[in-house]
Order: sequence, then structure tokens, then C-alpha cells
Amino acid sequence: MGPIDYIVVEFPGNRMTGEGLPILVDLVDRGLIRILDLLFVRKDEDGSVVGMEIADFDGDGALDLAVFEGASSGLLGEDDIEEAGKALEPGNSAGILVYENVWAAPFAAALRRGGAQLVASGRIPVPAVLAALEETEAA
Repeated sequence: MGPIDYIVVEFPGNRMTGEGLPILVDLVDRGLIRILDLLFVRKDEDGSVVGMEIADFDGDGALDLAVFEGASSGLLGEDDIEEAGKALEPGNSAGILVYENVWAAPFAAALRRGGAQLVASGRIPVPAVLAALEETEAA
């Protein structure tokens, strides 16, 4: 199995355009990632957080995420929904995506066979990388 990651993506004003969905489907189709969980939450103006069903987010009459309907490994629980809700502004919604980096599985397996162990991992936020690159260019 490859490394497992998660992202929480906030949609201000509950506006989900669906523009990123074809790219997500392409990543799955090309075998780069495997969706383990996909869940949507909404934070109401009173601060309450509720789960949302997969729906027609862009209003075109078709289920936008039908390809992911039923994608639930059981990794996400009510505590994860509440935790995601803490990051949201009232009146906004979010998608919670848990995915396996399938592309990395053969590499990770080869390392393990050779006795290697992962001792640290992390992620550098894209804005930090862009700022560092801009700073380097300016120098």
C-alpha cells in the first residue's frame, strides 16, 4: 500500500463548481491515487456542522460525484467531521478526501524489502514554495 493522505478543501459560501472533479477522476483512472473516503460537510451560520450527501453541486441535473458514490473505507468518523468543521468559517462547506498514493506503493515496498524505515514525512505548503521561488528569482 502507498502512503495515505487527506485534504480538507473549503468552499466559501457553499459554492462548489465541480471544476476539479474531472482532474480527480483522471488521477484515479490513471492509477495515481485511490479514493478511500470522500465526504462533504457544511458549517451552518450557528456553528453546527453537518454531513452532506453526494449531490448535484453545479446544478446541471447530474450527480457530480456519482463515480465516487459509496467511497467509504470507514477511516473517517464523526470526530473527523467535527475536526474539519473547526477549520471552516460559518456558512461554508468542505470536502474531506482521504486517498492512497498508489504511485508510491512499489517504491515503498522496495524500500521495506531492503530494510528501510520511514522516520519522518511532511508536506511543504504550496504558498511557501511559491514564496521561496519568488524570493530566489528576485535575488
